[in-house]
Amino acid sequence: MDSCNTLGLMSISTALSILLKKTKSLTQTEQVSLRYAQNRITAKDIISPINVPPFSNSAMDGYAIRCADLVNDQALSIAGKSFAGMPFEGKWPKGSCIRIMTGAAIPMGADAVIMQEQTKIKGYNNITFTTTPFAQQNIRPMGNDVKVGEIIIPKGTLLTPLKIPMLATLGIATVSVICKPKVAFFSTGDELRQVGETLGKGEIYDSNRYTIHAILDKISCDTIDLGTIPDCLDQLHDTFLQAADLADVIITTGGVSVGETDFIKDALGQESKIDFWRIAIKPGKPFAFGTVKDTLFCGLPGNPMAVLVTLHVLVQPLLAKLGGYTQWIPTIKLKATAATPFKKSLGRTDYQCAIYHVDSDNKLWVASTGDQSSGAFSRLSIANCFIILEQNRGYVKVNETVTIEPFNAVFAVLN
Repeated sequence: MDSCNTLGLMSISTALSILLKKTKSLTQTEQVSLRYAQNRITAKDIISPINVPPFSNSAMDGYAIRCADLVNDQALSIAGKSFAGMPFEGKWPKGSCIRIMTGAAIPMGADAVIMQEQTKIKGYNNITFTTTPFAQQNIRPMGNDVKVGEIIIPKGTLLTPLKIPMLATLGIATVSVICKPKVAFFSTGDELRQVGETLGKGEIYDSNRYTIHAILDKISCDTIDLGTIPDCLDQLHDTFLQAADLADVIITTGGVSVGETDFIKDALGQESKIDFWRIAIKPGKPFAFGTVKDTLFCGLPGNPMAVLVTLHVLVQPLLAKLGGYTQWIPTIKLKATAATPFKKSLGRTDYQCAIYHVDSDNKLWVASTGDQSSGAFSRLSIANCFIILEQNRGYVKVNETVTIEPFNAVFAVLN
């Protein structure tokens, strides 16, 4: 097919196109308290019920005046005070001013605030000014930041710690959000043991479910951990059917390669359909996508690095669309200069662990962390970015320009 290269592998872009076309956004909504709205997706436009600021207020500590009262540099008497939460409401005689603090309401009739550094005290209760004011000087008008009826956060937006305070400022106590996608996941393999158990000969710990749970928790999904399933065709088939009844998406790790016991595709049964299987990505080539009944299915490889990469590159965009995250954009990619060579063969897009730094001339450099095999998960502990080497690119020499994705963007909380 034209979407595959000579190795029979589908390009990442084609795989994403198919995957996203088949993914329909959830429509169920719920109201949540603002305190629990972080990392949720807005179900409708959020419209401001008030002006911000709700009244004209002072941008400075100083004196509120009527410019017309300043004649021939005459001194003004102090008629009262306006503090935050305690506005001036008394009589304001002509030829006087009002002492005012930052954030305090502008007294009726005032058309400027002169900061206290531009004033001099004259006598017991009189003020002179060392500058000529202009209309609306140091006044923040009502609605200057946000106006009543303004769309402050569009539908399909992720509510991050940078957006929650804005809603609190507007007095919004609850928010309509898309219901969280339900994701059932399990690992496969007779060799897997649980964390805390003693390993036998030929056994390894199941780390992949912890990776999946951590990523899903970050992007706000309801998770259903179905555990570790042995390499038993009937048990795997039953688990798939159970997961399809419980969830919107099924994620598995292992069993999608070409080994004698890698029979996820057989276990899916007649109730399922595989849309594609082999992807031009490294690590993560044996990635399967399809449906079990009406539930989306993502079959990830068993190697830990491959799980992390395919979750980031393929599963996260799916979950973003499913969860109604219409404002979602891929993570930031930067251009950097290779400080070390990078081994690369033609035919697949490589995601390699790397370390970037900025030198004294503000030039961005990136170096390899060494072994890039799918099982070399320890490299993540010293890496701070992915380096992305394109499908049609080969060996990378020192000083060549490459693309990186910093981990603080890939795994950030503040999106």
